[in-house]
Amino acid sequence: MPTPNPAAMDFLLSRRSRPAKTLKAPGPDDAALMPLLTAAARTPDHGKLEPWRFIVLRAPAMRRLADAVTECGTRLGKSGEDIAKARDAWERSPLCVAVVEVQKDSPKIPALEQTYSAGAACLALLNAALASGWGANWLSGWASHDRGFVEGALGLGADEKIAGFIHIGTEGAAPPERPRPDLDQIVSWVSE
Repeated sequence: MPTPNPAAMDFLLSRRSRPAKTLKAPGPDDAALMPLLTAAARTPDHGKLEPWRFIVLRAPAMRRLADAVTECGTRLGKSGEDIAKARDAWERSPLCVAVVEVQKDSPKIPALEQTYSAGAACLALLNAALASGWGANWLSGWASHDRGFVEGALGLGADEKIAGFIHIGTEGAAPPERPRPDLDQIVSWVSE
């Protein structure tokens, strides 16, 4: 018989991301952040490749990235509204962890599985932050797919890309519950 962990299951059944626009200072300090990063690093990594890394972004870097996203949006011809929305996430959030996908050459582990692992690291970090009492949100956005932004503003290498930005802070307002998937519509049962 399996040994259940009811507290963990209760958390997973009730977890809810917090919109980045509701996050405020303080964010976790280094001592509080290390267990969250440790939990994220326990993500299944398909062949022990560790196809991801973390960049911790604090207030001065966040302000610099707000300016960089504005420059990127102008260069890409984004609307003022799109630029303001992207900039707002960088200006409001007290801390962000960029989860960077780092593809590794492997004869056994396909690139797609490495991408899945990087996404799993994002979710693990998000859940660790929420389970620790922080407000947290996983964002990406148009700038995260622009090579000029990720290489220039974040220093990513040509073989790296953003899997997600995990914004972490103190929850300013609890969001209402949102509709969840109807399991009858998305689950198939195969017994033979």
